[in-house]
Amino acid sequence: MSELTVYLESDAHRPELRTADPVLMVGHLVHNGVLYERWAADAPLPASTDGDGVLRAYAGPIARLKEARGFRAVDVVRVTPQTRDVAALRAKFLAEHIHDEDEARFFVEGAAAFYIHLDGRVFRIVCEAGDLLSIPAGTPHWFDMGARPRFTAIRFFSRPDGWTASPTGDTIAARFPSFEPDAVDAA
Repeated sequence: MSELTVYLESDAHRPELRTADPVLMVGHLVHNGVLYERWAADAPLPASTDGDGVLRAYAGPIARLKEARGFRAVDVVRVTPQTRDVAALRAKFLAEHIHDEDEARFFVEGAAAFYIHLDGRVFRIVCEAGDLLSIPAGTPHWFDMGARPRFTAIRFFSRPDGWTASPTGDTIAARFPSFEPDAVDAA
């Protein structure tokens, strides 16, 4: 289930807010410059569907977002526990970093979590199929797909060559709970 948890940056153990209400999620995130929307993610995607197939299945919503937000390129990332070097891939995004362009993702399968570090708080957004999240350029954040990841997301880019992560050097990510889908559902 999609969920927003807000922590003080100094206390990763007692959330100030935990909600799955999409209206509250939108309100808290937009107030901080983060776009969160719920879209229909109902196109059937067999395991054999490649990136081009995912893009064809969601061509309409992709075109609308590209036009509305000025994105020039898209691609697809599909990660499962069988993905080659999945532990290294997960580790690559667990440190806080920034990008010089917006980071926009539309989840069409599975779930993962973004952690956004703003104004003395950490906003953890568990995204699932149907969630569109766009984090503004220059916003410190990290991403956790979990130890046994399973998600497919369409990524949007302003530059055709995509984005590059720039580490902030802050170790804050190590102090916060990692994303484990079963733990989120049980909370």
